Amino acid sequence: MARYTGPKAKISRRFNEPILGESKALQKKNYAPGQHGKTKKRKQSEYAVQLSEKQKAKYIYGVLERQFAHTFDKATRKKGVTGEVLLQLLEARLDNTVYRLGIAPTRRAARQLVVHKHILVNGEVVNIPSYSVRPGEKIGVREKSKSLESITNSLSIGGAKKYPWLEWDGAEMEGKMINLPLRADIPENINEQLIVELYSK
Repeated sequence: MARYTGPKAKISRRFNEPILGESKALQKKNYAPGQHGKTKKRKQSEYAVQLSEKQKAKYIYGVLERQFAHTFDKATRKKGVTGEVLLQLLEARLDNTVYRLGIAPTRRAARQLVVHKHILVNGEVVNIPSYSVRPGEKIGVREKSKSLESITNSLSIGGAKKYPWLEWDGAEMEGKMINLPLRADIPENINEQLIVELYSK
């Protein structure tokens, strides 16, 4: 399955945000990567700003170009504000839901757990990271995977993350999507309107 495998610190420095997780590089070098990173940037065009926002969303959710375009197309065909629906679809991905529940410390780790068949949806193994979780569905850890160090560490260190659209049962190591998240509840620093404008060109 295709995914970004390049340097994480470089991406974080490009956007000056911990896009792919916390990075010490941001503390040491809070400027863009490359030999001209320290020099003052010229003003970006409107298109460049919109493209940058789309790239940031892709890196955050671990989605490549074709899949992102497909998700946007799906969002345009649903009722509601396209930008908000786009983020809801990205948030509903199984790998992202596993991450939000605190089962994995990062989306990359969550994706790996899904691919390696450690995650259940309604009691059945699902190993497709892009699987779209629907309200009412339960996401849990396989019985034989509950003692995995990576999972127990993630839950003990961070605990189940608290989001209003998700429930978590620590005893059963199982979560449930109550409803799709509202835009105000999604913590990611993304200006989805810029993405909508980019695809509308």
